[in-house]
Amino acid sequence: MAVRAATSDDVAALHPLIERAYRGDTAKAGWTHEADLLFDDRTSAAELSALIADPDRVILLAHRDGALIGCVQVARAGDDLAYLGMLTVEPTLQATGLGRRLLAAAESEAVARFGARRMEMTVIHRRTELIAWYERRGYAPTGETRPFPVEPPRPELEFAVLEKAL
Repeated sequence: MAVRAATSDDVAALHPLIERAYRGDTAKAGWTHEADLLFDDRTSAAELSALIADPDRVILLAHRDGALIGCVQVARAGDDLAYLGMLTVEPTLQATGLGRRLLAAAESEAVARFGARRMEMTVIHRRTELIAWYERRGYAPTGETRPFPVEPPRPELEFAVLEKAL
């Protein structure tokens, strides 16, 4: 697996990967999806382009044999804090260790690029199996919750905040 930072040229391949992994029937081929909770698009090409252009963010891409198979976003969130988001693995490749490797790459990138000593993330609180997966990798719930960004608000989809020392 090769990992590198995304560029604007990657959006055309990145956007469908994220949609396949998070929404719709294709997401159900994997174990970690939101397809039963949310039915709209996960992101847009314009949003991904803006994330890639932001110097306080990086999207790392994972390739195998030239094919895009995963990604993860890391963002500066404070003086010593980074935010992890959009950890994505091709649904048919989930449960193969790729997510663990992307998570480790994101943590290393947070330290190297942003000087982070802590990493936080948000997970829909109803996704207990995913929260448990992150806990096995050293992340702990902080007790804080944040609203899910939809209108009208959907309290059943609030985010749990998890954090790990790097």
